[in-house]
Amino acid sequence: MPPLKTYIVEDSQVIRENLIATLEELVPVEVVGFAEDESTALRWLTGQRHAFDLVIVDIFLKGGSGLGVLRAMQGRARHAKLVVLSNYATHDMRRKCLALGADRVFDKSHDIDALISYCSRLAAGHAGDSVLGALT
Repeated sequence: MPPLKTYIVEDSQVIRENLIATLEELVPVEVVGFAEDESTALRWLTGQRHAFDLVIVDIFLKGGSGLGVLRAMQGRARHAKLVVLSNYATHDMRRKCLALGADRVFDKSHDIDALISYCSRLAAGHAGDSVLGALT
C-alpha cells in the first residue's frame, strides 16, 4: 500500500518529532512537510504543486490558529483528510472543528492510539465513515 502523504501543522518541535516518528514506525506515512504557524501552513497547503492525503492540525500555533487552517481548507479536494490533534479537544471545540470541515478530532493526551488506527485505515484505503474520534 502506498504511504499516506501527510502534512503536519504543529508548533511544538518535540511533539511534532515524536508524532512523525510514531506515525512512520506504525503506519505507512510519508511526512511531506510541516508548519508551525497558520500562514506557513496555508501557503504550503494551497500551493499548486503539493500533493497530500492527510493533514494533521493542532489548534494552538505559534501564529494564527488551527481553526484558521480548517476554515481555509474547507474547499479542499475531498480525497484529502483533515484531522485535528490537540490538547484542547473539548466537546465544544470538537464540534467547532467538525463544523469547519475537520474529518476527525483527536485528543493528544488520550487518542493517539485512535489516531494511529485511523491513519492505518486510511492507508489501507478505508476512509472510516464512523465518527470514532469525532465526538468522543
